Amino acid sequence: MSDSHPLRPLSSASEIDHLHLLSEQLGALVPGEEYSDVTFVVEEKRFPAHRVILAARCQYFRALLYGGLRESRDQAEVRLEETRAEAFSLLLRYLYTGRATLSAAREETLLDFLGLAHRYGLQPLEGSICEFLRTLLSTQNICLVFDVASLYCLNGLAEACMAYMDRNAIEVLKSDGFLTLSKSALLTVVRRDSFAASEKEIFQALCRWCHHNGDGPEAKEVMSAVRLPLMTLSEMLNVVRPSGLLSPDDLLDAIQTRSESRDMDLNYRGMLIPEENIATMKHGAVVVKGEMKSTLLDGDTQNYDLDHGFSRHPIEEDGRATGIQVRLGQSFIINHIRLLLWDKDSRSYSYYIEVSMDELDWVRVVDHSKSLCRSWQHLYFPARVCRFIRVVGTHNTVNKVFHLVALECMYTHQPFTLEKGLLVPRENVATVQGCASVIEGVSRSRNALLNGDTSHYDWDSGYTCHQLGSGAIVIQLAQPYMLSSMRLLLWDCDERSYSYYVELSTDQQHWVRVVDCTKVACRSWQTLTFDRQPASFIRIVGTQNTANEVFHCVHFECPAQVDMVVKEGRPGPDQLKPECSSQNSNSQSLMSQKPSMSPPI
Repeated sequence: MSDSHPLRPLSSASEIDHLHLLSEQLGALVPGEEYSDVTFVVEEKRFPAHRVILAARCQYFRALLYGGLRESRDQAEVRLEETRAEAFSLLLRYLYTGRATLSAAREETLLDFLGLAHRYGLQPLEGSICEFLRTLLSTQNICLVFDVASLYCLNGLAEACMAYMDRNAIEVLKSDGFLTLSKSALLTVVRRDSFAASEKEIFQALCRWCHHNGDGPEAKEVMSAVRLPLMTLSEMLNVVRPSGLLSPDDLLDAIQTRSESRDMDLNYRGMLIPEENIATMKHGAVVVKGEMKSTLLDGDTQNYDLDHGFSRHPIEEDGRATGIQVRLGQSFIINHIRLLLWDKDSRSYSYYIEVSMDELDWVRVVDHSKSLCRSWQHLYFPARVCRFIRVVGTHNTVNKVFHLVALECMYTHQPFTLEKGLLVPRENVATVQGCASVIEGVSRSRNALLNGDTSHYDWDSGYTCHQLGSGAIVIQLAQPYMLSSMRLLLWDCDERSYSYYVELSTDQQHWVRVVDCTKVACRSWQTLTFDRQPASFIRIVGTQNTANEVFHCVHFECPAQVDMVVKEGRPGPDQLKPECSSQNSNSQSLMSQKPSMSPPI
């Protein structure tokens, strides 16, 4: 048989992988002295080993065993202090085999093993042990694990420990492990806003810690972590004062702060559950004010109509309505609320949101009382601790009732930027998915302007238009945003050019012109920038078309998504832009030319 055309083996057979054999055979060297050339002495127990293997696996041992020191001599004995034999045995087996059975080790051994991984710079091993320890966290071991994580600067494990302690604060305070925390770890825990225990319980636990660790000079620093103004007068007089750990001046200062401050200005603690809606029955939330309360927190955002599926309250002319009020299951830290306003027709609402701890002192965190909003509201604000949330409607464009289908609230780690209380968006908010809509303008397909399709348009479809000299194209966003850019695609299937201007409003009554291209011939893609303005309505008014008396726009977005790919062959945002008058706007333009075929209508 000719071998000029050898058969090609399957790819799975072309690679030999016998790593398991290598691991097993090297692992067989661990218990005995065969071929060993160095011995480690740990807690008077001897561990024969092989220099070359340890040096190949660990930079620390390479320097120790081949660095020219006493340990470099043949058959040298290396005595390791502050090391546990059980943990070192695990480490040797890992270095020889790449494997370690963590589930069979005691917790103390795991922490010693973690210490060795950290000491010897074995970061993959360190990460694996941390990941396993996160699955073992309990009230009994959490303080010890946190102390170790803090000592070794293992931020991921430390964050997991703190989150666990936040959720189980009362049990942690009562545990024996709490008394063994180092001072720095202790202060890190109890100074957190999210360590959600009562101040009395925290004070009593810190008293036990001070007595256990000695009432020395450290006690004053430790007790400074107690937020005395959050305690009642009775607690300060009957619990704090008898302890002798805080001075009478400390108590008087706390009483003064409590009496002179707004309740919502006090430094409250609250439960922190990131990225999870806590306005649910699962978390103990309940609607306490408003009509038709039962549906607001049931999670159903699909089944609602004119008669059911929403909560409501009458809108009062003087703005004194109690609104729709939710009591959370406990004090929570929140910075994000989502509302679904009733949206089965084109109506819009105005409203504001306030939060409180005691139902007496309310802080307004969202104010859309002067703006028109519709459908889903994605609201952000600086983090607040609260127990009560109140949504008060101030306007409905159809009647005098405020209708709310759903309310969600949570704490989010997602970054956001606010200016004058309004969100500065990064992504395009003028989308159908974002509940934006075209409320004025003519198109064969509703909201074609916002569907993101910048390729499929022709003489008959794919654009929105208005007659020059009358009307406009108006887009309503779901809620007011702070905008400083937008992008348009003008109809460009021939060589025609357009002139136009753009105005913004929050209420459809007061408009601010931010772009003026009325004296410029513009075509195709328009990337426009201007000074940041609040807006929930965008009005695009065409003033000229070199082909006919209609202004045609294919696509609109805000803010401008400059990284969006523009179809090749059409002018893009990187082309030369003319100088447009007013508000520093930038747009692309070409000299007007007579069209070569009939224009679209």
